[in-house]
Order: sequence, then C-alpha cells, then structure tokens
Amino acid sequence: MADMTATQPDIRPRGLPRINSRIVVMGLYLVFLMLPIYWLLNMSLKTNAEILNTFTLWPRDLTFANYATILTDPAWYMGYVNSIIYVTLNTVISLAVALPAAYAFSRYHFMGDKHLFFWLLTNRMAPPAVFALPFFQLYSSVGLFDTHIAVALAHTLFNVPLAVWILEGFMRGVPKEIDETAYIDGYGFGRFFVKIFMPLIASGIGVAAFFCFMFSWVELLLSRTLTTVNAKPIAAIMTRTQGASGIDWGVLAAAGVLTILPGALVIYFVRNYIAKGFALGRV
Repeated sequence: MADMTATQPDIRPRGLPRINSRIVVMGLYLVFLMLPIYWLLNMSLKTNAEILNTFTLWPRDLTFANYATILTDPAWYMGYVNSIIYVTLNTVISLAVALPAAYAFSRYHFMGDKHLFFWLLTNRMAPPAVFALPFFQLYSSVGLFDTHIAVALAHTLFNVPLAVWILEGFMRGVPKEIDETAYIDGYGFGRFFVKIFMPLIASGIGVAAFFCFMFSWVELLLSRTLTTVNAKPIAAIMTRTQGASGIDWGVLAAAGVLTILPGALVIYFVRNYIAKGFALGRV
C-alpha cells in the first residue's frame, strides 16, 4: 500500500512567497516596542502648537528648539549632571561593597550565612517608599540632605543586595583550587583578587554594574525625596514642567529622549559582558 503520509504537493498559487510566522511575530514585537520611543522622538521635534492641534506621523515644522532649551538652561541640564554623578557614585560603592561580600558568601560557611544572605535579598524586595522617611530624617540630621552622596548611599540599599546575589553566582562557578594555587605561588589576597579572580568574573561584574546603573538611574521616589535644588535629578525635574502656560510637551519629550541615551550607551559598552552574564550567571 502506498505511504499515505507522503509529502503532499504544494497547492499554493505560484508566485506567492512563504510567510515565516516567526519573522512576522518578531516584526510586530519590534514595532510595538519601538513605537513609544519613535513617538517620543517625534514629539521632541515638534512645536507645542503642532503637538496639541494636529495629529502627524512626523514633524511638519521640524524644530530643535526643545533640545536647545534643555542644553542651554541650567535648570534642565544640571538635572542630567546630578543624575550621572550620584548614579556613578552608587555603582562604584555598590560594587566595592558587593565584591568582598559575594566572595565571602561563595567561599566560606559561617554561622547565619544563609539568613544574612536572605536578609540582603529582603532589602531588595522592599519598596523604596518604606525607607523614604527614615532616610529623610537621618540625612537632615547629619547634614547630607540634598547632596549626591546621600542619594548614592540610599540607592545602595537595593543595589548592594542585587550585586551580591549576581556576583555570588559567578564566584561559585570559579573553582576553589584557583585560590589555593595562587596562595601557594605567593599571592596575597588583595593581589590575587585583583589580578586573577576579578578577570575571571569580569562578565559578572559587568552585569552587576549594568543593573546597579539602571536601577539607580530610573529610581525616582528616594532621589526626589532626598533632594531639592543642588542634587535634584532629571527625573524629578521632568515631573515639575507645568507652568502658567501649561505643560511644555515638546521640551518634556526632548528631555525623555535625552534620558534614554545614557542607558543605551551603558548597554552598548557592556553588551559583551551582559551577553556572557545572562548565559553563564544566575541572571
């Protein structure tokens, strides 16, 4: 009997290409993902009159006045400077604290180690609103209110546990025999950690730095509560754009575009570490 499962002839009309469903789904996903970003860029290149009165897919009267306002007005561009300062401080402090802590959790067993590790993660689970009032009163008492270091230290509350959790997974993947061999060869702990161990977990450090930067960059509640003028971040400035004439939608859209750029640049420079980190680490 002839095989009834033989391949059936292609009865589609000739000339019609085969549609790959994966490409269609991926294309729709990219359109859905990029549409808000395109619309933000589109608004940033329009005047307020065009934004409010007409619906256009691209600017009819192209203008860069919104970007000029941000780049020339200290009330705007200092927000970016303040954000970059405290985010960079937070990333450096978080990694400096998390590296030795993660090494201790990955290499040693001590009383209460699992409970301490769980307690660190609970700090990451708690919403920032829980700690806004204690930080406000504490920093006001010691004179750190409205400073960059105040926001950077406050953000370590949720970035250090995250960095410890990520780095501990990478460090467990490094055999302990490497530590012992280095000590036999005469390496001290500091030299071994910097020269040998850190290069082995470079991907983990890149992933941890990326997440610390991003979580600190997008956090609003603590940074807004702990600053007023001198260290006010761009996210807080963007929430105070309404004046007597209403909301300046064009300038607000331009600020949003410029706020996306630092994160995009960070992703670009650490993209190789992030790819390895997602493949090898516990992220």
